Amino acid sequence: MAHHFANAIPTHLLMWQRVREYAVPPSMIETATARRAVGDWAGACAAARVDIDLDLRAACDRHGTDLVTRLRADLRRLAPDLLRWHMPRIAPDGRLRAGLTISLARYGSSGATPLHLVVRTPPAWADAGQRISLALWEESGNAAPGHLPHPRPHPHPHPRPDRRFRLDLHRHLWDSERSGELAWRCGAGEAPSMVPSDRPYAFARPHASDRPDRPDRPDVPDRPDRPAVHDDSWALARWAAEAELLLRAEARARGAFTVRLGTRSRAVLELIAPDDSHAPTFRPLRETLPRQEVAALPVLPEAAARVLPDLELLRAGLVATDRLHPLVATALAAFGSAASSGSGPATGPALQPGDPHRVECRGEVHRIALRDGTLSAIDHDPAQLRREEMLVALGGPAPACLRAIDEVHRDPEALPAVRERLGHGDVAGALAVVEGLLGPGAVLRDGPLRKELESAAARRVDHGLFRSGLVAVHPGAGGAAGGKDSDLRPAEAGHRPRLDRRTPPAVRLKQSSRARPRTGLNLSTS
Repeated sequence: MAHHFANAIPTHLLMWQRVREYAVPPSMIETATARRAVGDWAGACAAARVDIDLDLRAACDRHGTDLVTRLRADLRRLAPDLLRWHMPRIAPDGRLRAGLTISLARYGSSGATPLHLVVRTPPAWADAGQRISLALWEESGNAAPGHLPHPRPHPHPHPRPDRRFRLDLHRHLWDSERSGELAWRCGAGEAPSMVPSDRPYAFARPHASDRPDRPDRPDVPDRPDRPAVHDDSWALARWAAEAELLLRAEARARGAFTVRLGTRSRAVLELIAPDDSHAPTFRPLRETLPRQEVAALPVLPEAAARVLPDLELLRAGLVATDRLHPLVATALAAFGSAASSGSGPATGPALQPGDPHRVECRGEVHRIALRDGTLSAIDHDPAQLRREEMLVALGGPAPACLRAIDEVHRDPEALPAVRERLGHGDVAGALAVVEGLLGPGAVLRDGPLRKELESAAARRVDHGLFRSGLVAVHPGAGGAAGGKDSDLRPAEAGHRPRLDRRTPPAVRLKQSSRARPRTGLNLSTS
């Protein structure tokens, strides 16, 4: 039997393909761009589902007019839709990384407390709508003084900017005037997974028996704390240049830095240069540092450590250039890297609202289409349909047309697309799909579709409670920590909190247990 070999698409590329399809819809990009073009940065943020948690007047009173002038200029250049496009996401669903604070810009002031423009994502239990927020954060030793006064304060699990996810060194990922730098900052003109040719050393290679599929690939030396880098998603060719920018921002000319390779693994590298006339390069740090010193070293941001997802998708032919964000497509096309990109995944023609479905009913082919705002069988007489619906309500058999209509109302073929849009916060897009399929006058029946819409509405209530500051912790933490029953969501709502690393151990054990209910123990009479 002949063996068939196929190049499997990496899982993370499939995730990013879904993210590019659903996370930032074209309607959001068009509205945000139109509002940003007329100078309405707040309106652009509202269109991109970005909440504004900053007070410019309070910042002016605290830091002076010069700093606020720079802040206003950055807010006018901010493209919130582009920022959402490049926000870090987690597998497998591609949602925003929860509970994260990312620094967009750092402003030095005359005082001793520099100011950061940050963007925050809510915790996992309150991430309905996938909304993000803009805020100001002060560098200070205490967490409480780090927040500027705001009329609607709400707690955040991690208010301090994350060192691994930072965009103050990558303004091209959110600044509309510097988006043209994307091509050379991401290495679009370089060959994929290529190590700089001017490197004065060679990486140690693992044994061929360890990796028979890639025997000639340069890697970071195989050590317990420095695992091998053999993934195409790592931008090894850009590490030296990006590390130079990182160390310069940390007021260091040269030195050591780290790259997070996994959950508990880091590569400790050293930026070097033969002389001033040569480009810098890096090599593994020769001496072994204590863990405390390694933790204190500068961390190469994730945006610099990995290849741009859009570039990977273009090289793999999983997305077309015209399906990218306009600023991203312009930057990559101008550099010439996207000219040979393959078309996106082959999909059938989109079903138009007026297109009839055909069902075999009573030996004939009948049509089902939208009429007067609802999905109905147009080849049946209306009076006959009313009689058949009455017979079905009394327990009689339903004709094929009515069964097909009922199935579409409960579990349509477009349910995965609706679920993806709801998961990424595109409620308007999900409702548009439902209305195009069932009509604006349809009444949803019990089934998976209605359950998804009700679940999305219930989770938006959780996000509203988090934004208002009424609920600051995981909804299930009250029962584990002796909280009041009024702090928890009612059981009849069917709310099941998502498990994450901040979930209390008691709640995690209960949610992940497969044991039968306690009432089932008393059913046996023998």
